[in-house]
Amino acid sequence: MRYSSLEQFISQRGSALAKGPISVVLVEDDVEVDTTLRHNLQCGFEHVLAFMPAEFDLPRDLQETIERIDYDTAREGATEAAINAIIEAAPKQWIYYCYNAEYLFYPFCETRAITEMLAFHTEERRDAMLTYIIDLYSDDLDQHPDAVSLERAHLDRSGYYALARPDADNHGHPKERQLDFYGGLRWRYEEHVPPARRKIDRIALFRAAPGLKLREDHTFSDEEYNTYACPWHHNITATVCSFRTAKALKSNPGSRYEIDTFKWHNSAPFEWHSRQLLDLGLMEPGQWF
Repeated sequence: MRYSSLEQFISQRGSALAKGPISVVLVEDDVEVDTTLRHNLQCGFEHVLAFMPAEFDLPRDLQETIERIDYDTAREGATEAAINAIIEAAPKQWIYYCYNAEYLFYPFCETRAITEMLAFHTEERRDAMLTYIIDLYSDDLDQHPDAVSLERAHLDRSGYYALARPDADNHGHPKERQLDFYGGLRWRYEEHVPPARRKIDRIALFRAAPGLKLREDHTFSDEEYNTYACPWHHNITATVCSFRTAKALKSNPGSRYEIDTFKWHNSAPFEWHSRQLLDLGLMEPGQWF
């Protein structure tokens, strides 16, 4: 089903959002849009919403299985406006958001549906889940000048680190159970990435609540949502494997001609399997086995 605006979608289909989990895909360009949407359908989301420019097209099977909303994803504040509107329209439902050419992986996702994981996470009294944005890139930029190739996808197997997140309201002391995570292409090519966009952490999975707001830096107005774990033990974390940074570095004039290859000695072929991400320590199952 297609809607000409976010307002039309909420007025006509808002009641359908009373059942989750809900996937929101913000489409910034025409790269791997169909594979992203199909990946989210395969994860088991009840609704998959595609916010995308009106001029983009979709295959017929996706036109019948997702909710398409015509939306200008390039305007300032587009992500926060879309997600905050869905939060208000879908109280208490689990929501996942990503961009095109991004793929969610969570522990044991090959055999367990997203609903199973979120049910367990809810039982642990958690309303949000930390996800790491793990950069993917083609190993051959001559063959794939936009750096995107599902068949030749690579990732960094090391080079990730975390720093304490200072609390401006508490004289700069570290926030409790919050860290800023770095690594991947944003770390290796940080001279081309604004400081505010260098972090690789995102609370991509969360439960809607009254008054909850997503902020520009991918954190939420409720500070407990921004924590990596509860106070008593480690929780599940997940990854969003993403070509987004590689695409940006190869499309922006300031970096396009400075990068001949993203490969380095710590590159490894991406196996498209949760076991690789678990083995590399890029996500953890917590108490979920």
